[in-house]
Amino acid sequence: MPHPSTSTASLRQPGTVILKEDFRQLDSRLWRVETEQPQHSRVFTEQGRLIMDTRAGMTVWLQQALQGAYRIEFLRQVLVAGEANDRLSDMNVFWAAHEPGSATVNPRDGVLESYDSLDTYYVGMGGNGNTTTRFRHYDGSAERPLLGERLHATDMLEAGRIYRIRIDVGAEATRYWVDERLLFSQTLMQLPAAGYFGFRSVWSRQAISRFSVRAL
Repeated sequence: MPHPSTSTASLRQPGTVILKEDFRQLDSRLWRVETEQPQHSRVFTEQGRLIMDTRAGMTVWLQQALQGAYRIEFLRQVLVAGEANDRLSDMNVFWAAHEPGSATVNPRDGVLESYDSLDTYYVGMGGNGNTTTRFRHYDGSAERPLLGERLHATDMLEAGRIYRIRIDVGAEATRYWVDERLLFSQTLMQLPAAGYFGFRSVWSRQAISRFSVRAL
């Protein structure tokens, strides 16, 4: 079944604020959680932050499809302080995600392979136990074509560091920035189809804040 909200945000005037989220509470109308091990995982808000505390695969979807040219920004931190699910790995995201031939994203169980059938862009920062940072374009074929890879230590995660993430989607390219440094860029021939954004992780505890979407 589709997301409860399948309306698209029409992004027109550059700079227009489409969405700002202060995470004072977890709004189930705006965010939907898919988790592989719900008995050992949870999502909640505290002190203006969204906390993803997960033993296994988890995706938190923004339940508003985005179209046109837009910029997504947020702060994100991997928490490592000796709690049960603490692990320095997998600060990941999906964007422009949709089912091939449809403007929706169907519910899944949080297992990474269950997303193979999506059409989506994906960055896995500090994946595989904080040894790889990769950029992919899922094309619905389960091949998950690799668009870019970084293996240097400076491109991996630091415990407790607050990262400023920016994702741009335009007619000519989509780009992924970390602390004002361009990490990945993919040339496009046109704007992507309307799609959804999702925070993704596997076995970690992370804090997210100052989430916004603006028109480009």
